[in-house]
Amino acid sequence: MDDKEALRVGAAVRRRRRSLGLTLAAVAGRSGLSVPFLSQIENERARPSTRSLERVADALETTPAQLHAAADSARTVDVVRAALGPGVRRVVRGGHQLNAKEFAGEQDTGREYQHRNDEVMYIADGAAEVEAEGRAYRLERGDTLYLSGGVRHRWRATEPGTRILVVAVAEHIDATIDPPR
Repeated sequence: MDDKEALRVGAAVRRRRRSLGLTLAAVAGRSGLSVPFLSQIENERARPSTRSLERVADALETTPAQLHAAADSARTVDVVRAALGPGVRRVVRGGHQLNAKEFAGEQDTGREYQHRNDEVMYIADGAAEVEAEGRAYRLERGDTLYLSGGVRHRWRATEPGTRILVVAVAEHIDATIDPPR
């Protein structure tokens, strides 16, 4: 691992600390490292040694490997090539903060969905009917429907060749808590 890779772990440390609702002082107390040093790690101004990263990971109830994986996913550049034909394909691969899928062709699972986080449905081609919280919406090419987390919904394509892009905050992300004020 080069220095640039080691420095990038700071964003992953900050995200993990915040997801646990911990202050820098709390992590300092748990890890035995100083608040200024932890701040420098988070702001990618300091490179933690292997032992320091282990102490930070322990304080954050995770592992150095998981922090590295989170750092790696934060800087991924990935091209997903177009798929031909009907079906479902992932538009974003891996464990990122966004989940995106394209649905092509006649999709009607009859299934009701309820996701923990927000989601956007964009009709790239064709048309669809969406039922959300007991109300029906007819969407056509170029229309977008926003659903906040927790909204029950179901949908179906109503024209051949319909393509729908669904982008949502990934389920492993807790976007339901209000940021500290």
